[in-house]
Amino acid sequence: MVALLLVAPLFVYPIFLMKVLCFALFASAFNLLIGYVGLVSFGHAAFFGGAAYITGHTAKVWGFPPELAILAGTAAAALLGLGFGLLAIRRQGIYFAMITLALAQMIFFVSLQAPFTGGEDGIQAVPRGVMFGFLDLGDIETLYFVVLAIFLGGFLLIYRIIHSPFGHVLRAIRENEPRAVSLGYKVDHYKLLAFVLSAALAGLAGGTKTIVFQLASLTDVHWTMSGEVILMTLLGGLGTVFGPAVGALVLVSLQNYLAQIGSWVTVVQGTIFVICVLTFRRGIIGELGRLLKRSL
Repeated sequence: MVALLLVAPLFVYPIFLMKVLCFALFASAFNLLIGYVGLVSFGHAAFFGGAAYITGHTAKVWGFPPELAILAGTAAAALLGLGFGLLAIRRQGIYFAMITLALAQMIFFVSLQAPFTGGEDGIQAVPRGVMFGFLDLGDIETLYFVVLAIFLGGFLLIYRIIHSPFGHVLRAIRENEPRAVSLGYKVDHYKLLAFVLSAALAGLAGGTKTIVFQLASLTDVHWTMSGEVILMTLLGGLGTVFGPAVGALVLVSLQNYLAQIGSWVTVVQGTIFVICVLTFRRGIIGELGRLLKRSL
């Protein structure tokens, strides 16, 4: 994967690749929660979009360099995730999902009304700046490799989490929560920590996306963004390592190359999603792993 991503800018438009990488990290962060803990959140757009706004504001208004702006957005998403988690984590199933959706809609309306967000116009012309004092992000090639490094760092962190003892406890909670409780694990603490980690990584993706596109808008915090990340995860393969990245690639490619058909792109996406659900019950990577008889 790394070798492919290193040579990809020679053949594919770098801005498109950077969009794929941002959403791949977002989907991987979401998969950490739904795929390994079994918690379905309908409000992950709040962390992605909230971090986008904080990154845009700190970079444009406060003059933060890009690395500090992205860290500020990530920290804000983590704090938001902590608040959401403390309110929602004791509920399960549809109740948990509805609480996260309601809280995310509150963030959407704050983003619409707050003075610093720019309302319907969003925060535009966010400066890319110079990272660490010597990496000029105004250069597209440099920007691509910075985004690639951020994606790989986040992806490797998620990989380490799910293969650690902590990750095994999360899977035990997903498979049989009462038994995990009987073994003495503080299930709510594990769930909350997983939720905060997922929110922080989603914020990292949102902050990076703001630097790439120099824009933070209401689209980033809208409930449809939460729906898109669910779709990416399901298409690629729920509970797989590479599935969310593949799902992000498929969905972003559809949006990019079918843009000329206008609003019909949603119909096409829905049709492809139905076909994938019927033919690839485990997602693209899940079915590929079943055919190869290997865990992917």
